[in-house]
Amino acid sequence: MRPGPLPIIVGAVIGLDDVRAAAERLDGVAHRTPVFHSHTLDERVGVRVVIKAECVQRTGSFKFRGAYNKISSLSEDERSRGVVAFSSGNHAQAVALAARLLGTHATIVMPEDAPVLKLEATRGYGAEVVTYDRYAEDREAIGSRLAEERGLSLVRPFDDPLVIAGQGTAALELIEEAGELDLLLAPVGGGGLIAGCATVVAPGARVVGVEPEAGDDLKRSLEAGERVEIPVPDTIADALQITKPGELTFEHNRRLLEGVVTVSDAELVDAMRFLFERMKLVGEPGGVAGVAALLAGKVDAEGTVGVVLSGGNVGAARFAELLATRP
Repeated sequence: MRPGPLPIIVGAVIGLDDVRAAAERLDGVAHRTPVFHSHTLDERVGVRVVIKAECVQRTGSFKFRGAYNKISSLSEDERSRGVVAFSSGNHAQAVALAARLLGTHATIVMPEDAPVLKLEATRGYGAEVVTYDRYAEDREAIGSRLAEERGLSLVRPFDDPLVIAGQGTAALELIEEAGELDLLLAPVGGGGLIAGCATVVAPGARVVGVEPEAGDDLKRSLEAGERVEIPVPDTIADALQITKPGELTFEHNRRLLEGVVTVSDAELVDAMRFLFERMKLVGEPGGVAGVAALLAGKVDAEGTVGVVLSGGNVGAARFAELLATRP
């Protein structure tokens, strides 16, 4: 663990103590996921790389950390009335399972074209699924309306301090096992994962986010100095199809991130193949973004690089279909 206190970051949404508190709530509930190292990967990119495999976390992604931290922090009265969330799949599954473990009920707003694997898993954890058209309807508006009509607590996918703190526990575990980092890479959707992780490792380590080329809303927002909204991204990385950074996450990330790089869909597939063939790890397209950036030479890396492999929720048929596009 990092020695001594971090400097106070003016305007920060959470601090290191919030991440440590989340780690206590998650202890014995979330998996302490393994950290992997590959000499082949080191040779390819010219630095030492350690990979935090959140693909083997409960529900198959890091999202369980934030969802459980949020729902376990609700009052008994709030939990008795239930929770609602909106998600393309990973947050949906996480909220559904966390709600079941904590004795409450979850209603999840999911796009009609969400991967079948994620829809079925969410229902399998006991949640009610309400579908919508991601290209014509506003999921946040639907979720907020359901929360008001049914008296439910809204569990946002990233724009919540408790969710952000929960996601940061992945980086806390990573440095406890692998030691101090010089650079941390993580995928960026709404920005909650990288915001939580940056809270743990910055400013001692550089922090760089990775987005799909078609979904570069945070990159554009950092360059503009304000949140920029883009159309729904056309990318295979369904978990990263976010149109605008979160309000809280943007303010936090603009202070802690060095920047954001982008990767193509083809580069995501190449990373999926490398992880599967050389490290025996299954990553979904959005989850492998950090590895894709390294393999494609998109980031100036030196020393020890930590990468969060954020999720592995991809069906066997879809996995095979994607790899077939890059023989």
